Amino acid sequence: MNTAAAALPRWNLSNVYSGIESAEFARDLRGLEETLDLIDQHEKETLRACTPETPASALATALDRAVDLFNRAFLLSSTLKVYVESFVSTNSYDTAAAKKLSELEIVQVRVRQAWTRFQVWTKTIADILPRALTRPGSAREHSFILTETAEQAAWLMSDVEESLAAELSLSGASAWSKLQRMLTSRIVVDLEIDGTVRSLPMPALINLRSHPEEPVRRRAWEAELREWRRLKEPLAACMNGVKGFADTLNRRRGRQDCLHAAIDQARIDRATLEALLEAMRESLPEFQRYFLAKAARLGKQKLAWWDLFAPTGAVENNYTWDKARSLILENFGDFSPRLRTFAERAFTEKWIDAEPRDGKVGGAFCESVPSVKESRVLCNFDGSLEQVSTAAHELGHGFHNDCAFRAGKTMLQQSTPMTLAETASIMCETIVNEALLARARDPREQRALLENTLINESQVIVDIYSRFLFEKEVLERRAHSEHSSDDLCDIMNRAQAAAYGDALDEQFRHPYMWTWKPHYYIADLDFYNFPYSFGLLFGTGLYAVYRARGAAFVPDYEKLLASTGEASAADLAGDFGIDIRTRAFWDESIKVIRGRIDRYCALTD
Repeated sequence: MNTAAAALPRWNLSNVYSGIESAEFARDLRGLEETLDLIDQHEKETLRACTPETPASALATALDRAVDLFNRAFLLSSTLKVYVESFVSTNSYDTAAAKKLSELEIVQVRVRQAWTRFQVWTKTIADILPRALTRPGSAREHSFILTETAEQAAWLMSDVEESLAAELSLSGASAWSKLQRMLTSRIVVDLEIDGTVRSLPMPALINLRSHPEEPVRRRAWEAELREWRRLKEPLAACMNGVKGFADTLNRRRGRQDCLHAAIDQARIDRATLEALLEAMRESLPEFQRYFLAKAARLGKQKLAWWDLFAPTGAVENNYTWDKARSLILENFGDFSPRLRTFAERAFTEKWIDAEPRDGKVGGAFCESVPSVKESRVLCNFDGSLEQVSTAAHELGHGFHNDCAFRAGKTMLQQSTPMTLAETASIMCETIVNEALLARARDPREQRALLENTLINESQVIVDIYSRFLFEKEVLERRAHSEHSSDDLCDIMNRAQAAAYGDALDEQFRHPYMWTWKPHYYIADLDFYNFPYSFGLLFGTGLYAVYRARGAAFVPDYEKLLASTGEASAADLAGDFGIDIRTRAFWDESIKVIRGRIDRYCALTD
């Protein structure tokens, strides 16, 4: 593994603000509060005066003003939040940043309350809204989001109740979410590797799942489980707090079930989700065939959890950061010069924080910084091929943002659902992995590259399916009682058994996966799992279109990325001749993955 942490970059946001106590930060915070005051004034003096009898021209003018104000509020709010969280996510010991985030969250409650009141108000003018949207102006340019807002307003409580819920979230779900992040980011474990005891933050310990030596992987898994066992009670409280809050709001808002809001947020329908889940469920035996073939190569009958990410074959697995950068830029350039230029800028201008360290959150993510039309990427780079793929994946999110920026899209027009948010990231990851595989001649190298791809795809299909089953049961049962930590482990065990089948040794699963996955603890977002599967299979289908069309595909693809906040997933897919409501499309994407499994199983040493 690459341990040259000193060579790994930390991100730089000095072009956004010079500090959290800077005059520029304070200026934009005041600007946000002043914009919210203007929104309140516009609501009281203009919006509330609108009735179903209001002329379409007057309503359009009122909507134009509201849209412009909300776009400014969201731009300032998002930029301020991302800036402060850049400190908190990389150093949970930064008490000054944590305090500033807490102060900012109070202001952001006002943003959510203002938007919610606007949503509720749209119910009163729903009948005349289509006529107002025919007039030139900001409202017409935001027709999709305004129409969607009016439709979703049916699932809101009253103004007073929604306002109270937003305020209570700070000491409710959001507080539990922050506690989970704080507890999981401060773990440091001593582990012996190659005869030397090293102190590892949890992200670095988890990264050892891809270490070439099984004794190291097993000791890391055992050490990880010990830590989660030690923290299981407070983390179970966090889970109960977040999911209890979500269940209460779903019921009070009249949602049909725990999936209803997630489906709407994803901008899909139940037919699409059912087709996707059915295709995933029926593909599980194919993935289990891959797991068993991998187990045989490792000299086992079944895989243990610490084997799932184990490398097989022979491939470079000790990338320096410079090597990873060159690999990504070269292959991005083969796809699109514009993609390469974007990634080059991200590397050169220090948009990436790659160093694993104590106090830094685990995993990886990309955040948009709208005021400067840039992105920032967090990862925990350890030199493995897996982490090279992760960097490419997160840069894909950044390119997605860049396409919207270049197209001049506003904040409301960039409100991309999770299902489509994974489109560019999956594409970028696929570009790098497919290029490496195409150049490989040695069967051992081919197997190692296929392994890297199949590890990711099995996580996004098989493990995500287990996470979906887990979260669905947790939410359904949370409506009746709290879960003990043992309950959560039992649900996770059964979910993993259903997804991995007999290919995963029942003695060596990961019953504590619920403790550290941040997706379960997002206060206002449930089921941050199936959108990854959607993204993988949708991206796989798009890559097949790219292979068929070549360079002519790229402009249409960039247009798609710029427009993901302005149409439903089905409509955007339809522009490429894809019907996501039927099994056929999902099965074709699964077929591509099945071909990789066949190739992996057929390779001999």
